[in-house]
Amino acid sequence: MGGTPTRTGDYTIERRLGEVERLHLQGEVLAAETGQMLDRIGVRPGWSCLDLGCGPRGITRELSRRVGPEGRVTGLDFDETFVEIARAEAAANTTFLAGDAYATGLPDAGFDLVHVRFLASTAGQPERLVAEALRLARPGGVVAFQEADFLTLNCYPPHPAWKALRDALAGCFPQTGEDPTAQRIFRLLRQGGLREVEYRPVLVGVRSGDPWQDYLPATIESLRGAVIARGLIAEAMFDRQLAECRRHLAEAGTVFTSYTIVQTWGRVAAPGT
Repeated sequence: MGGTPTRTGDYTIERRLGEVERLHLQGEVLAAETGQMLDRIGVRPGWSCLDLGCGPRGITRELSRRVGPEGRVTGLDFDETFVEIARAEAAANTTFLAGDAYATGLPDAGFDLVHVRFLASTAGQPERLVAEALRLARPGGVVAFQEADFLTLNCYPPHPAWKALRDALAGCFPQTGEDPTAQRIFRLLRQGGLREVEYRPVLVGVRSGDPWQDYLPATIESLRGAVIARGLIAEAMFDRQLAECRRHLAEAGTVFTSYTIVQTWGRVAAPGT
């Protein structure tokens, strides 16, 4: 996989100052829920696991711990800077590659687990992404997705600045009305022939002072170019909306519910089953 990778999908998040920290924090906040999914999947020592669209870490640390020294973990991301950051802290059983998650070029049926998080719901083309994940999983292996449904991203008490940022966030990512991408994955995995397909929606509650308090403003900062280019927030109002939202989130009585993390996974049929 030498050279500069090509890219599929429309991933609008920018690699700004602070983006790596934002992604690492997101992973830490969601670690417990991801761990529960991996418990139910039954990731074991010796497994070979692939984390597609892993960014500067993804879930590779947790996979590395679970598969142990006899197993191996591969993380793949389009952003070569993210890949270099991930390599700098990689465990001995973990390798990171730069490449297109939709067309990896990796051999067929090479992994016990193929995992994807927040890629289909942000970059689109879920059918292609599911097809590639299915190709990469070996018979008896597992394909697992975690995708975001923004309908539950709500703040209490409501605030105009929060609503403006939330609407801008939703406007940057592919959603299909009553059939959002995150929910559609379940059907795509079943259509792809997976067995025992599971469906586990998860919400995270956040209050003022929690580590994830700044989730929405920080994410919108990483989407500045797309938000302004699409006319979702006027450039003259952008920084003001961020500041007003942050002031509201800092108030002691403010809480919010996260987007729904839709965890969906299933097992590839083994020969003779």
